Amino acid sequence: SLELENLLSLHEDVLEAAVIGIPDEKWGERPLAIIVPVEGAEERITAEAMQEHLQKSVADGVITKWAVPEHYVFVEELPRTSVGKIDKKVLRSQYQTGES
Repeated sequence: SLELENLLSLHEDVLEAAVIGIPDEKWGERPLAIIVPVEGAEERITAEAMQEHLQKSVADGVITKWAVPEHYVFVEELPRTSVGKIDKKVLRSQYQTGES
């Protein structure tokens, strides 16, 4: 998921991104991308744009097509730990139901 986060962060409309696994009936688990848009991009950023952006990495052989998230959530900020890292425990508990 770190690779996906880095690839998503390369998009001009993405300030930062976190990717976590969420339950999936068919596959057991699928990636969910949680994205903080750059200021001013909130209206134009879409899940479709993020998928298109990642498809370039699939075409280049960087990631597999199965790694591309189907679900995206756009938020104002990501939760942080006391040392400033993205708190994925909080994100997992927020999104563990698989709803986005």
